[in-house]
Amino acid sequence: AAYREAIVNAVRRHNPETRPLEERDTYGKAFLQTMNLWEVDEAVRRFTFSPRFAKLAADLMGVEAVRLYHDQALFKEAGGGHTPWHQDQYYWPLGTDNTITLWMPLVDATELMGTMTFASQSHREGYLGAIEISDRSEEHFRQFVAERGFPLVSSGFLRAGDATFHSGWTLHCAPGNRTDRTREAMTIIYFQDGARLLEPDNKNRVQDLARWHPGQKPGELAASPLNPVLYRRKS
Repeated sequence: AAYREAIVNAVRRHNPETRPLEERDTYGKAFLQTMNLWEVDEAVRRFTFSPRFAKLAADLMGVEAVRLYHDQALFKEAGGGHTPWHQDQYYWPLGTDNTITLWMPLVDATELMGTMTFASQSHREGYLGAIEISDRSEEHFRQFVAERGFPLVSSGFLRAGDATFHSGWTLHCAPGNRTDRTREAMTIIYFQDGARLLEPDNKNRVQDLARWHPGQKPGELAASPLNPVLYRRKS
């Protein structure tokens, strides 16, 4: 990926995690998470604001325009733990089903490094409850996926610069990294322009509302300076 060096360097400068793997909880072992790098690095900003990526997101959701929710680098370290089953949108106080995440490896990534598995069609179930990513979400959603019989789709081997897209409601997980190399990945979250903010129903949505929508209140259009329109279809 052409932007790998810039993203990796930005993560090194801005990721706050200093604990060794063995001292972290399940979520902490899953990956190093560094958010909104576009705010602090101009090269990353060019990546995150790519109109080509944003157009793909708009096309996949069938909407006229998309805004940025946030970007985040997800680096699963060598020996890093599994990513439990979860729904991304549990964290987002957005009143729309039209949300989508681009996930792009910055290095060639095999399943041994922890590429993702999706429960296909699970997004149709919508919000499945206030269950944050944890050992509990792993147990609960693994059982739910098995009971509902959702087809499991693995992204498998991905070359650097390939990308997957998944809905904010799609249940997904990833195995641990069983290699000696960090699985470096960059993500961008998009949502439909015109979506309104929800009253947060869990502590994580309270935090997200404050961080990604500063100065805004539930019921308002989700359109803070941190949520620019990244693509609008020409009429």
